[in-house]
Amino acid sequence: MLKKIFSALLLLSLCAIHSSGQGINTAFKIIPLGVKGGDDESNLSSYMIAPKGSEKYVCLDAGTINAGIQRAIDHQSLKGISEEIQRKQIKGYLLSHAHLDHVAGLIINSPADTAKNIYGMPSVLNTLRDKYFTWDAWANFANEGEKPQLKKYTYFPLIGGNTYPLEGTEMKVKAFELSHGNPFKSTAFLISHGESYVLYLGDTGADEIEKSDKLANLWQNIAPLINSGQLKAILMEVSFPNEQPEKQLFGHLTPKLFYSELSKLQSLTNEKALKKISLIVTHIKPPQHNAEKIKQQLLLGNILNLNLIFPEQGKLLTIN
Repeated sequence: MLKKIFSALLLLSLCAIHSSGQGINTAFKIIPLGVKGGDDESNLSSYMIAPKGSEKYVCLDAGTINAGIQRAIDHQSLKGISEEIQRKQIKGYLLSHAHLDHVAGLIINSPADTAKNIYGMPSVLNTLRDKYFTWDAWANFANEGEKPQLKKYTYFPLIGGNTYPLEGTEMKVKAFELSHGNPFKSTAFLISHGESYVLYLGDTGADEIEKSDKLANLWQNIAPLINSGQLKAILMEVSFPNEQPEKQLFGHLTPKLFYSELSKLQSLTNEKALKKISLIVTHIKPPQHNAEKIKQQLLLGNILNLNLIFPEQGKLLTIN
């Protein structure tokens, strides 16, 4: 009798862990709304992310929104009407920095949006408040800044290293500061659901170029998650080909610098652990011949045999 009771309690516990997303095999789905860096306003950095089985997303950056949702509908990654998807399924925005190619979609589509949070480091939110959501530039749809404040959006400041719940979703976030053309800053977001994680890096330069330790600090923090098998994917930028002069990188990575940083991360992890992670390459800049060169250099330089993924606008990525 006691054995049956114990078995029943164990089964209930396992079911509770599974239903709450605490299992280590929790999967994510990522829908790229925009994948490019540069001057294509219809396809700029923005990634919807949610746990598998959920329609409660947050956006990692927001360079393109509406056009990206339309492409996702075309690819059957999303179902419904574009405006309704933005209003109902996107529960908030995580902004790595305030450059226009990472925030323009949020700003231009704000009149059609619904109330939700904008998450970011205080300096990022301050730029949004003081430069973009002003009555001279657009309209103040937020809860701070110039009056009248329409209060559709609520600024939610993130302090580096602290973990915060993402309102309206089952996910949490921890922010890490990056260097993006020192002294300009950007942000990496560590998204968690249960015991599983995805790491998104906004624009970033390499430590050796930036004279910084921001990536070294990030690698130290995420290495244990790689060793334990909890980190499922890293989204990381490569903006220019290897031929780009160092003085013209403007806080970005090349394929060579991309692998240099990942080799530092690999040195902190167990053998082959990094190979199990999906490495999603973001922010490749036009023109097209440069984009093709970047991809070729990444593939030829992949001596670590990493799992590289080149996302396409609107096409669903499932991360296990």
